[in-house]
Amino acid sequence: MQTHPVRLLPGDDLRAALENVLRQVNMSAAFVIQGIGSLSVAQLRFAGNEEPTELRDDLEILTLAGSLSSDGAHLHMSVADPRGRVFGGHVARGCAVRTTAEILIALLPEHRFSREPDASSGFMELVIRNEPLGEQVSSGSDANHP
Repeated sequence: MQTHPVRLLPGDDLRAALENVLRQVNMSAAFVIQGIGSLSVAQLRFAGNEEPTELRDDLEILTLAGSLSSDGAHLHMSVADPRGRVFGGHVARGCAVRTTAEILIALLPEHRFSREPDASSGFMELVIRNEPLGEQVSSGSDANHP
């Protein structure tokens, strides 16, 4: 495992920028360990909902974690508004950085992540393969999972 700190700038799209990290470092598997910072817009899909909810305010990122693959990201985040109310859910595109976002990514050069149909869930799910051996290690959840 290799760590890779990232700082996003005002106006950056949080999810799009994190999806680009793997292309920039030429890897296919990583986890976002943690992130902090601020947003002016958050696009969060709450549990059981099909579409994201847009929050517009001075928002603080309290937590950010998830997986990154060449097929995309599966990220969850909690944010607080200026009144201290906390909202959390699945991160969609369109989350705009307000002042900064400081994120720590764990790169996994010995693995390859992909998203494939899973008959038991009905969603595209994370499949983890050991890169040198090409064997499947385990599976989990995906960006399209409710």
